[in-house]
Amino acid sequence: MSLDPRPYSRGELLYQGKAKQVYATHDPARIIIHYTDGATAFNGIKKADIADKGVINCRISAFFMEKVAAAGVPVAFERNLDDRDQLCLKVDIIPVEVVVRNVVAGGLAKKLGLPEGQVLSAPLVEHFYKSDSLNDPQINESTAVVLGWAKAWELRAMHEHALRVNSVLKAFWSELNIDLVDFKLEFGRVTVGTATAVVLADEITPDGSRLWERGTGRKLDKDVFRRDLGDLSDTYRELYTRVFGKAV
Repeated sequence: MSLDPRPYSRGELLYQGKAKQVYATHDPARIIIHYTDGATAFNGIKKADIADKGVINCRISAFFMEKVAAAGVPVAFERNLDDRDQLCLKVDIIPVEVVVRNVVAGGLAKKLGLPEGQVLSAPLVEHFYKSDSLNDPQINESTAVVLGWAKAWELRAMHEHALRVNSVLKAFWSELNIDLVDFKLEFGRVTVGTATAVVLADEITPDGSRLWERGTGRKLDKDVFRRDLGDLSDTYRELYTRVFGKAV
């Protein structure tokens, strides 16, 4: 889709999330995602503002969106407008979140009684119904299709894209001696003429990932906030420096 030559700026607030806001623009095909410093855990029960978190996540997400796009994953992200705002294609969000797991942690450990840190023999792809009020319950592909949340071909595309994202991210973090334990993705539909495509939407940030320092197991993600393991701002600043080779 060709860009409108007029400057893009925030218009009507379309959606207020836990750590982001979505705004309309003068272009009906595009929106602006604004990253805030808000942090939440346990479905919004625990809340705080974390210094510079929005700036860090905005830049990290743009960096990874460009990487996975170069690897062949279609993305809604187009470019950063400033330190906190991203220009993205407007998509119809598919209400099925995809979680890719490489190591047992978090909900998987609790649900199945498995020890955290157990390395999985292959990436595990799980699906969850996107619903804050229901605390994002886990579902299977049949549920998503029968209830009309996603079509079978869309789920296949999401699965393929998620595994490709996993390969890109896992290799990148490994170079920094960080293990990619798991991460969450959201996808949306984009329609051009009569054709509909599934694209990666939302973000790729340490908010939606588990990142463990290799050898020490030290948490470098939002679990620092969830579990009161330290200052999340310091953790994200360290992560930013590792990614970009300079301080934020």
